[in-house]
Amino acid sequence: MPFALGSEQIDHPVFLAPLAGITDLPFRRLVARFGAGLVVSEMVASEEVVRARPEARARAELGLGEQATAVQLAGRDPYWMAEGARYVEAQGARIIDINMGCPSKRVTTGLCGSALLRDLDLAQKLIEAVVAAVKVPVTLKTRLGWDDALLNAPDLARRAEDAGVQMITIHGRTRCQFYKGAANWTAIRAVKDAVSIPVIANGDITDGRTAAEALRLSGADGVMIGRGAQGAPWRLAEVAHEVYGTPAPKVPEGGARARMILDHYDDMLGFYGRDLGLRMARKHLGWYLEEAGLPHAREAILTSTDPAEVIRLLQLAFAELELAA
Repeated sequence: MPFALGSEQIDHPVFLAPLAGITDLPFRRLVARFGAGLVVSEMVASEEVVRARPEARARAELGLGEQATAVQLAGRDPYWMAEGARYVEAQGARIIDINMGCPSKRVTTGLCGSALLRDLDLAQKLIEAVVAAVKVPVTLKTRLGWDDALLNAPDLARRAEDAGVQMITIHGRTRCQFYKGAANWTAIRAVKDAVSIPVIANGDITDGRTAAEALRLSGADGVMIGRGAQGAPWRLAEVAHEVYGTPAPKVPEGGARARMILDHYDDMLGFYGRDLGLRMARKHLGWYLEEAGLPHAREAILTSTDPAEVIRLLQLAFAELELAA
């Protein structure tokens, strides 16, 4: 079920959600290799990325030629949002996504993320500034509203469409829910009914069954998966196969999975450098071990401060798993 965002041709509408500290370039590339429709970077602050703070640039770094890739920007100043969009477009971003959904207190206290659901006039100015600044498609990710008394995502979606946004993703919770309770996929339908651009459903979608149910209840045009891909970078391709009939991914097992994990680990060390890469990789290694049924190997692997020892322990754990099969 392919569709287009401007000149960008997307194979299927199963997308990787932006996750802080997780959807960096090495992970996005790995998920994309299995067959994601679109991958989205972790949120980057627009002013920081322009002012060349290394951490912010590392999050957004794409490299030339990356396809079906979006960089997500956050901010509260139209000037810096526009400048940030220009910068990441020049770095190779094919799509710019605007974050108006992050519920973090640190973000909302700065009047960014989902705090903008309480100021739709400012939200509209930010959107207009980004759309005017770049030639690539601009999309928006937000929530149902600030709380149950302010469910204004349909109004924001209409304004975004009028300003030139080409797709909107809705997390089926309010800001005040954070990640508690269940995502309300049915409530996303009000956004779908309010606009003519594609609407993507997000929240609690972890497999083909939940994706199909989210689509049925919301009427959305696609789904976005975040936590469901942790430890399983092939998960998006599996969902696309089950829901849209795309080719099934070849899920690595045994030695092939160990090699994939080691390659990902090596990519992270190269991307971040030895010390930071070792720390950033721990969460991914923990998820891989849980997914593979190796939780007993977690402590030794995740507490090691020597990359060579981590590699040795990973190889040993997966060798033992193959022997037991």
